[in-house]
Amino acid sequence: MRKVAKKQYNIPMLGEKAPAFEAETTRGKITFPKDYEGKWVVLFSHPADFTPVCTSEVASFASMQDDFKKLGVELLGLSVDSVRSHLAWLKTIQEKIDFNGYHGQEIEFPIIADMDRSIARKYGMIQPKMSDTKAVRAVFIVDPKGLIRTVLYYPLSTGRNFAEIKRIITALQMGDRYGMETPADWMPGDKFFAEAPENMLELVEALLDDEDCQDWFFCPREIPERNRLN
Repeated sequence: MRKVAKKQYNIPMLGEKAPAFEAETTRGKITFPKDYEGKWVVLFSHPADFTPVCTSEVASFASMQDDFKKLGVELLGLSVDSVRSHLAWLKTIQEKIDFNGYHGQEIEFPIIADMDRSIARKYGMIQPKMSDTKAVRAVFIVDPKGLIRTVLYYPLSTGRNFAEIKRIITALQMGDRYGMETPADWMPGDKFFAEAPENMLELVEALLDDEDCQDWFFCPREIPERNRLN
């Protein structure tokens, strides 16, 4: 008997180029990531329009639009529903939903209509053990060079933590700008770890001068005020 080839479900890896696509959205046609060159992007998927958890998430993103703008971040949603469905759903959210700081603000970010699931498959959003027809709750943080910097997947039943998404972006931006690494539970304003000097003598001198050093590999440091992101 002829063997039937199994479908492949690829998941983009950290540091790789974000898979390219063209799509219709609630804000017109886009080409990704070309249209977003030079910008940070949060590309996120939701399972279905007109569902409670997804509604709470879109409302939460909408309530934080200004926070993401201050970080230079564009938001881009996706589900396998049509543009018409998206638009009707967004209208309902704006007219009726009050949740977590959202009180009818205009939802400015586009939501992709991925009815053939081609984009969802490129990004590993269709996971058969969860659903063959709906996208899981995925989050891809893409940097200004179009590289994937963070990948998060949530089950269909569990809403995302939006403060954590913002925290990750802030940590990535600080790391890129100032050569820093962030410890467990880091929050903006907390101490960080600087990249260790390659020269051993420089490392020893840094240890002698730094009162915060607990050992040669563990030296928490304050972020200079002039280097803080807003």
